[in-house]
Amino acid sequence: MPEFIDAHGIAIVYDVHPAETSAPRAVVQLLHGVGEHAGRYTRLTQTLTAAGYTVYADDHRGHGRTGLRQHDGDHSRLGRLGPGGMPATRDAVWQFTELIRDAHPDLPLILLGHSWGSFLAQMLLNRHPDAYDALVLSGSALMWPGSLNPGDLNAPWAGEGATGVEWLASDAEVGRDFLDDPLTTTTPLRKLFGLIDSARLFERPGRGLAQAAGHDIPVLLMVGRDDTVGGPRSVHRLAAAYRERSGLADVTTLVYPDARHEIFNEVMQAEVRADLLAWLDPRFPSRD
Repeated sequence: MPEFIDAHGIAIVYDVHPAETSAPRAVVQLLHGVGEHAGRYTRLTQTLTAAGYTVYADDHRGHGRTGLRQHDGDHSRLGRLGPGGMPATRDAVWQFTELIRDAHPDLPLILLGHSWGSFLAQMLLNRHPDAYDALVLSGSALMWPGSLNPGDLNAPWAGEGATGVEWLASDAEVGRDFLDDPLTTTTPLRKLFGLIDSARLFERPGRGLAQAAGHDIPVLLMVGRDDTVGGPRSVHRLAAAYRERSGLADVTTLVYPDARHEIFNEVMQAEVRADLLAWLDPRFPSRD
């Protein structure tokens, strides 16, 4: 497993999935959500590499293989970010971006984040708008009070027999797999990160990102209609902020009926992946 060392001396483990072509279209930097890891995106990664995209995916600080090593094999501490907290985690993901750019200086870079990974992606775009050629967010939200659910994400499915992870997907097997995975945790975000680092998630899209980047940045927002993290209403607010505050013109929102939070694991996941490729392909044409 390749790795790099962040500013606090923590080894960040990552994977590289080469495109199945001699001339890749672009590179996708994949950012996973809270309490999980990059290994849960196998089908998405396979779809992207088959279509000509090289995929880089790390296990963020405190998470997955990175977290297990960081916490000396203590599974009960998975999800804890460690020294430097949220800012250090964000900066480590930026360090990963720099690593990718150095490895592929001539290829476009697409930032694809899910859930908490989508929040990190929003933060990175605010700080480094010239580093990315497209932004794809799933299970995201406008990171502002009133647009993020601070309560029980599983409340609509609570009751006798509930596992607590029904909010992830309508396919019960997705929840069972999550609970059986030794590299995941169901500890809520606010308990994992604490009040201060949780509050650091409040950040709207920056003003004038298109001007700062020197070009338009295509944005794709994908969300399940029954997603309890933010849902369509919050994602439409996010889209409006990218248009009105950031000056971005190419902003697309896709809402999936009967889908919950993890649209790439939902029963209509093949449709979701096909929609992603259909959006990417005209913006990043084949180089073969």
